[in-house]
Amino acid sequence: MLPDPLLSALLLVFITAIITAVIAGLGTVLWVVLQIAAAPGVVVHEFAHAIACRLTGVRIHEVVYFRFGDPAGYVRHEQPKRYLNAFVIGVAPFLVNTVVAFGALLVFADLVTTTGIVTPSSGVLPAVDPGAASRELLAGAVALGWLGLVIGVHAFPSTGDANALWAQTRARWRRSPLVLLGIPFVLVVYVVSLLSWLWADVLYAIGLLLLAFAVVGSPLV
Repeated sequence: MLPDPLLSALLLVFITAIITAVIAGLGTVLWVVLQIAAAPGVVVHEFAHAIACRLTGVRIHEVVYFRFGDPAGYVRHEQPKRYLNAFVIGVAPFLVNTVVAFGALLVFADLVTTTGIVTPSSGVLPAVDPGAASRELLAGAVALGWLGLVIGVHAFPSTGDANALWAQTRARWRRSPLVLLGIPFVLVVYVVSLLSWLWADVLYAIGLLLLAFAVVGSPLV
């Protein structure tokens, strides 16, 4: 029979291993759920890159609109021959995602305010009454709000987008002084991509939501 101290130590190790496995499993499940929830934003982001490549005549080698991995999506293309093409490809997701997200949030804001699901109040938060609409209408509203927010979150350029655009700028500015005119915009893209680590992308999506409510005449703040 094992000594009591050794038995206690083995039991502690066993319990710790079980707890670690459970936490790791829950973490994996949560990661998968978050990846699936964010998928529409990734798809629109990569779609914008792909469309920009086709519009500028830049050949695409491979497109992955969504996958479980890092990065969650990507577009591999040939090196753009013109700086303008590289710039358009780099900033396309910001423009496309913003327009699509804002459109979805506009419809969402109009729907929830006209049906009485959300009513602006004088308090900090608006009044929410899920029972003011049918389940189908409520589900549609939730889907619109979710799509608008996740697509808006992915409007920001990725670090890879910013690095690629900055590399193009550094390589071409001596040969084409006009590239210097684009440097302020490139710096903004680079800073914005870094700010995503500070949840600035989430704040941007929330800002689009607040703007949508203001446009439909029901400002939340």
